[in-house]
Amino acid sequence: MTQYSTLPAIRRLLLILLTFGILATTADLLLIDHHEDVLQYTPLVVNGLALATILWHVLGGGAASVRALQVVMLLFLVAAVLGVTFHYRGNLEFQLEINPERSSWELFKKVMQAKAPPALAPGIMAQLGLLGLIYTYRHPALSSSAPEAR
Repeated sequence: MTQYSTLPAIRRLLLILLTFGILATTADLLLIDHHEDVLQYTPLVVNGLALATILWHVLGGGAASVRALQVVMLLFLVAAVLGVTFHYRGNLEFQLEINPERSSWELFKKVMQAKAPPALAPGIMAQLGLLGLIYTYRHPALSSSAPEAR
């Protein structure tokens, strides 16, 4: 019995952690002015979609809101891959301008160690997306026989 009463609590904590992570990431992006061009709006838009979907879900959206949250979390994974790619390419172009004679390994190290933009920073979007997918995994709202537990 304890096992079953623990699962809804863990699920709620996952949703709280996901929401906190999205809010913190959004604040960070806004503070660093991550909106200089259209592509930089991508994580902000995805974060906004996620927060709206979470609110819908918390207010009783049922199975539809869980499915919508799954879709948005998949968008987080896509945004992460795109973000890492854009950050890496931007750093690569900059490093090639500075010194086009570097070996491939030296160039890779310089690109990965760059502070602006950090090449792997968009990985947080992947972490949040996976956290959201874990939250929705076998969610009770998706089962017609089980009561919904958030």
